Amino acid sequence: MESLIINYTSREKRFAYLRDHKVEKIHFDRPEHHSLVGNIYYGTVTKILPGMNAVFIDIGEEKNAYLHRDVLSTFVLSTEKIQEKEKKNITNFVHQGEKLLVQVDKDATGTKGPRLTGIIEVQGTHLIYMPNGRYVAVSKKIADENQKAALRSLGNRLREEEEGIIFRTSSLSCTDTEIHEELIELRKHCEAIRRKAASLKKPGLLIQKDTFLDTILEIIASMPTGEVIVDDRALKKWIEQSKVMNEEVSLTFYGGKENIFSANRVEHEIEKALKRIVWLDNGAYLIFDETEALTIIDVNTGKFSGKNDYQDTVLKTNKLAAKEIVRQLRLRDIGGIVLIDFIDMKREKDRLFILDTMETDLKMDDKRTKIIGFTRLGILQLTRKKTKVTLSEVLQEKCPVCHGTGKIMSAETIGFRLERELLEHRHSEYEAVLIETTEEVIETFAGPNQSHKETFEELLHLKIYFSVSPSAEPYYILKQFGNEREISQKAGESY
Repeated sequence: MESLIINYTSREKRFAYLRDHKVEKIHFDRPEHHSLVGNIYYGTVTKILPGMNAVFIDIGEEKNAYLHRDVLSTFVLSTEKIQEKEKKNITNFVHQGEKLLVQVDKDATGTKGPRLTGIIEVQGTHLIYMPNGRYVAVSKKIADENQKAALRSLGNRLREEEEGIIFRTSSLSCTDTEIHEELIELRKHCEAIRRKAASLKKPGLLIQKDTFLDTILEIIASMPTGEVIVDDRALKKWIEQSKVMNEEVSLTFYGGKENIFSANRVEHEIEKALKRIVWLDNGAYLIFDETEALTIIDVNTGKFSGKNDYQDTVLKTNKLAAKEIVRQLRLRDIGGIVLIDFIDMKREKDRLFILDTMETDLKMDDKRTKIIGFTRLGILQLTRKKTKVTLSEVLQEKCPVCHGTGKIMSAETIGFRLERELLEHRHSEYEAVLIETTEEVIETFAGPNQSHKETFEELLHLKIYFSVSPSAEPYYILKQFGNEREISQKAGESY
């Protein structure tokens, strides 16, 4: 049973895709986080990086975008042998100031700008057309080799030398004539884009893709059975008019007062997807640590001890973990490098079994993944294509106290720091000092029964007064030096 629940009534658009009542994917679309992936721009090369075989391109957005030599149209269309092309520097294929037609392949993340490709893809109902692709491919969801071969043969007959075509899953239900007609329409669309680009005097947007609605249609088109529930009548009508829905899939409107996600028990799944610890059904658990460079997942037996020998317990836990990890990768939309620390398996056949489990489940993933294998330390390495920010990046921001590290300076550390700074004012001309700080710092600085504070005052020849200020982070400020009467009055309370 598959379900697609769409929350479209507010500024933040959301949908959740469920399989067998388990959430497999959650997608958010916010005005401030609107994805640029798929957008086509007319850009200007601003900087060439020969050492990296890449260029920076001004596309009219806040940050300059990045493009590698290997996805330049001039590189792809070059008739030289691939070995000869790869020996050449990027300066042989592009020059500074050159105008290029480009498409966003990956959204900006952190300090990095968007990543681009010069191989433009224009999506149709049954085809993806690339005016400079130079190859024919078939959706990986089509498993039958005979069907794949037939589509590749058709594509090579229809395409011109420089063109590329990717056949989508729905192309299986089309006649050759319908495919050809769509290809002609996509060619006309690309020509219109070129004309629009020629009319621009500065870098800018040519085609804006609505990733949210496009993804909805892709999911609906791939659903053999199930239900689609929406809370917006206009969207329901638009989906009906798109004619991508299978007859076995129902489309219903939800008009209840309770939010559609809450009514379908999806809201709590969002909170679970943001937690660091994910519990498995047998009492074992996973720990997710996401960084900008990679994601580390640790598997722990937790409360599960098993009934048989230890290695069987390990294998059962690792199997459950492998399946849940694949689901979490989709749910959290984690991309880039992923390292998985499974519980150590002594038997080679167990490691191969876990690899096979991961590969089988990853076939259902719509993002390109590659399993590298186990390291000598037993860490499973894989990569997953990252095109946009993760779920945690959309819904959360760095803690203003710890700045994303998860740790802050202890009250003891701040207390010792205060002590060192006060020592610099030993034998000063002042009688007293007023310090603004937290209760925890005062307790660690003053010591049991104020004993350390009193000893320290004698050493400094300086009376110490505190004013308490609550804070999530231990800190102190030397507010004022002066005579004791003046400082004691400002402090209001002495310690």
